[in-house]
Amino acid sequence: MKPALAFRQPHSPSSWQKLPNGPLILDEINSLLAPWWQKFFGYHLLKIGALSGFIDSSQCAIKHQVTVSEKQKVCDLSANTIFADIDDLPVLEHSVDVCVLSHVLEFSLDPHHVIREANRVLIPNGYLVLTGYNPLSLAGLNSFVPYRRQQRPWNERFFSAMRVKDWLNLMGYEILMDQRCLHSSLAHQMSQGVIARNWRKFAQQYLPSLGSIYVIVAKKRVLPLTPIKPQWKLRAKLQPVNVTPMNSSRISNK
Repeated sequence: MKPALAFRQPHSPSSWQKLPNGPLILDEINSLLAPWWQKFFGYHLLKIGALSGFIDSSQCAIKHQVTVSEKQKVCDLSANTIFADIDDLPVLEHSVDVCVLSHVLEFSLDPHHVIREANRVLIPNGYLVLTGYNPLSLAGLNSFVPYRRQQRPWNERFFSAMRVKDWLNLMGYEILMDQRCLHSSLAHQMSQGVIARNWRKFAQQYLPSLGSIYVIVAKKRVLPLTPIKPQWKLRAKLQPVNVTPMNSSRISNK
């Protein structure tokens, strides 16, 4: 297995319009996450990355929502935007209730470190939402086509949902949802013909793991540490023994 660390600086897009079928991907992600926003509670929701800032979380009960985007990116985001490095978040430890990482790992220099940084700011029992391209799909196969290797996003590295979940399991996360969507190559505008629609219905029913996009919702589990009291062994008390002196016994015999 290749290391997750990239050998060159990836070029992260600043909007979904700069990705093939980006608006369609955004709509599918929003539809899958719609039932989950009402399950999230707390005080702070953090969206990491420019693309995460466009995720529709208006139905979430958490009102304070902030987006962290890289400094060099010019994005049409909301006013609650912090421009900083996503692998060095200017956020206190254990202060965020929900973190959203939408298509961030593919365009990160060290994706494993990005997840660890999100884990640092997330509170115990907080939620982590991740989306990305599935390399084991029709969209992932485009990276093997020579003329597409030079195009975004296939010029970057894709990480399978299994590998991402393995990272999360090592950090103690519980996977609540792992779902795929968009059974298409995403290279061209999706066809609305009868054959294309039938294929998508067939793939969604019988080949769900081959969806081009994965959506993962995980919960951070932290087991409380129960202090174990040491069993102190008390030393036995020294009790003097009454011993009759030998001289006194001789005197009494006389």
